Amino acid sequence: MELMKLILLPLFCMCFHGHCAGTAYPHKSSCTIKNAKADCSHMNLNAVPTDLPKNITTLDVSHNRLKNLSSLHLYWNLVNIDASYNSLTSIEEDLCVSLPHLQILNVQHNEVHLISEKNLKNCSRLTRLDLSDNRLKLKGEPFSVLKSLTWLDVSRNKLNSAKLGTQPQLPNLVTLVLSGNEFSVLQKNDFSFLSNSSAFRVLILSSLSLKKVENGCFQTIARLSDLVLDYCKISPQVTTSLCEELAGTALRNLSLKSSQQMTLSNTTFQGLDKTNITVLDLSSNTMSKIADGTFQWLPRLEILSLEHNSLRHLTKDIFSGLGNLRQLNLQKALTKSHGSSFPIIDDFAFHHLVKLEHLHMANTGFREITEHIFSGLPNLKTLDLSWSSTGLKTVTNKTFAALQESPLLQTLNLTAMGINKLGPRAFSSLGNLTTLLLSYNFISQQLNGDELEGLSNIKEIDMSMNQQSISLTNTSFISVPTLRILKLGRALKGTLDLTPSPFTPLVNLTILDISNNNIANLNAGLLTGLHHLKVLKMQHNNLARLWKTANPGGPVMFLKDATKLSVLDLDYNGLDEIPLNALRGFFELHELSLRSNLLDQLHSSVFDDLRSLKYLHLQKNLITSVQRVTFGVPLSNLTELYMDHNPFDCTCESILWFSEWLNSTNASVPGLPQGYMCNTPNAYFNHSVMDFDPLSCKDMTPFKALYILSSTAVLMLLFSAFLVHFQGWRIQFFWNIMVNRMMGSLEDKNNTEGRYAYDAYIIHSAEDRPWVERSLLPLEDEKFNFFLEDRDPVPGFSQLDTIVENMGQSRKIIFVITEMLLKDPWCRRFKAHHALHQVMEDNRDSLILIFLQDVTDYNLNHSLHLRRGMLRPRCVLYWPLHRERIPAFHQKLRSALASTNKVN
Repeated sequence: MELMKLILLPLFCMCFHGHCAGTAYPHKSSCTIKNAKADCSHMNLNAVPTDLPKNITTLDVSHNRLKNLSSLHLYWNLVNIDASYNSLTSIEEDLCVSLPHLQILNVQHNEVHLISEKNLKNCSRLTRLDLSDNRLKLKGEPFSVLKSLTWLDVSRNKLNSAKLGTQPQLPNLVTLVLSGNEFSVLQKNDFSFLSNSSAFRVLILSSLSLKKVENGCFQTIARLSDLVLDYCKISPQVTTSLCEELAGTALRNLSLKSSQQMTLSNTTFQGLDKTNITVLDLSSNTMSKIADGTFQWLPRLEILSLEHNSLRHLTKDIFSGLGNLRQLNLQKALTKSHGSSFPIIDDFAFHHLVKLEHLHMANTGFREITEHIFSGLPNLKTLDLSWSSTGLKTVTNKTFAALQESPLLQTLNLTAMGINKLGPRAFSSLGNLTTLLLSYNFISQQLNGDELEGLSNIKEIDMSMNQQSISLTNTSFISVPTLRILKLGRALKGTLDLTPSPFTPLVNLTILDISNNNIANLNAGLLTGLHHLKVLKMQHNNLARLWKTANPGGPVMFLKDATKLSVLDLDYNGLDEIPLNALRGFFELHELSLRSNLLDQLHSSVFDDLRSLKYLHLQKNLITSVQRVTFGVPLSNLTELYMDHNPFDCTCESILWFSEWLNSTNASVPGLPQGYMCNTPNAYFNHSVMDFDPLSCKDMTPFKALYILSSTAVLMLLFSAFLVHFQGWRIQFFWNIMVNRMMGSLEDKNNTEGRYAYDAYIIHSAEDRPWVERSLLPLEDEKFNFFLEDRDPVPGFSQLDTIVENMGQSRKIIFVITEMLLKDPWCRRFKAHHALHQVMEDNRDSLILIFLQDVTDYNLNHSLHLRRGMLRPRCVLYWPLHRERIPAFHQKLRSALASTNKVN
């Protein structure tokens, strides 16, 4: 057990002072240097570091294990030293010699014991000295050398007297803190050492057990203006005696917070009649009774705090004498305890407070608000009744009728008072009211507009957190066109799909809050006429359907009339898409919040008009890609970006630009890097976006170009190969025609068709001669002249010369195509070649093919190097199988023979 105590006691002591080493203040590994300040706190140091910059002016070595400050001579520019929460036992005599500029020294929570004049003799520049929470024992006049000191704290040192010296000293002292010591009597000469301290103003004597105040104890510090006696144990008799001793001082502020003032009599503060006291704090005293006339001695009092007491009755004369009071704090001053009745506030209880401006009665409980409870307050500006229990259920036009005598009233706070209904003209007597707070009530009604009649100067109405029990009509706010701030968060039920909109009369509105209302139905005219609207809060609703492309009638553009918005909040609305023009024209938008929706694919130009955006919230969506085309404009001038907790796709196409932006931006990105994790691909899964390697994307462009070039080349090669394979003959044929024609154009231009002796040269096999005589020769009777090889050759000429000579003199060459012709060696070796040459020289019309049999194009090409495609369609004829079609054949042949060979 003893061992356990030894282990736990140090830890308990550290946690008692709010510095548990293992939780709030983990040990650091190195000092932090910034702006000539070195922070070496919480480092478990045994000595002051010797490797700090020599020019530092502020040094924090608090919460360490230092036993001395011997190394401080290295930093002679030091002005401020915080050595609190260490194990120092003394202040070295040469400390201020080595630190000539030292002004502030904090050694609270150490073990400093004996202190004498020699410890501080060279500290004449010191202005602030904190020796609290040590175990001081003063030897001689240790503070007499501190000529510049303005603030001295020796609290909680078990001093048995307030007397810190026997001779006048500390000429510039302003504040003296003696709290938590062990003396219980203020003796007459305790403060004589401050008799020459002309600047002295503040004396803090908190947490003492004062039993006696001797006559004349404050006489030597008559310049005292602020006296703090918080958490002292003071009996009513000592309080009265204390006030008597303060008579004649310059006292202006007196704090008796938690000083066990159970009751106050009409003589308690009589001694303060001769002071100029303006502030009196009597809070947290469990005070149950204040006698009438108690404050008659305080005619100059301006601020009175009675909060956190247990008063039972405020009579009409309880505040008599407070004609100059401007602020009265009664927060939690009247409360109903278990088993007791409600406290009572009489009519006209405040009528003596003719200059009162602020009346705070939050968290009070009293019987009821009567007709004249607030009568007689002509200068009242603020009335706070929030979280009070008064039995008020319905606000009628008589509830606050007494405040008609308060023409300056601007703020009425009725937050959380259990109100469930507003009657017609409920606030009609408050014509100058600018702020009406009705949040956290149970108002359940339809607002028709007459409830707010008479509020001709109202600027703000807060009806939020009313359990979604208020329904609106077209005329709900028709009586308050001056309204600038309207808060209806978690207050509305029913629909906002009304025409005209309930908000249309609010032409001066700048802030509208309709969040947390589960709104699913509204129309495009919701914000019609709200040209001054700057802040719109619509988070926690159900707007997803309204912005869907598939919505009947298309997306509902309910923001189109509010392009002057500066702040737009659409969090938690289930949005999975943003219409292309939904944010068009929002050039003044500074903050856009779309957190916790289902956004994924965004239109590339959806944010293009958000050039003034400073704060963007897109965290907790389904965003995978952050590309320049979409986010370039909104992120260009951003101050803070919140896009954490999205399933980012860490690929070059999706995240490269965003990764580079994160590494170069000056904007604040909270949550980086832990909140920005990759979801895909597998190589980056669960890694930070900051780990994405941009070098993997740098050379993609040349490779893409090479890929495209090589792919094109391969495809062109394949295309050319197929083209040559299947259509090469055609290309070659037409190329030869073109070359021959170009060469022919250089020849004699006077050559005409008159040079031909024959109309056609007929090539056929011997087996087909009967057909030729029977079907072609009859055409010679029609003035056609044919050359037949077995009929018209000139004797004495070779067959080769005959073919060349007569083909050249024939305007047409006719091939009678049969299988036998394809086997003719002369035709295959010479005649077809010469005919083809003439075709290329003259025209494709100079050759006529007559098919007597069905010969394939392949065999025709293989045998004669001819193809049907080489000739014009009119020059390819087929002998008909039916006799009745023979005249048509002859007619086609005549047309082919009659066609000219002239090249156009």
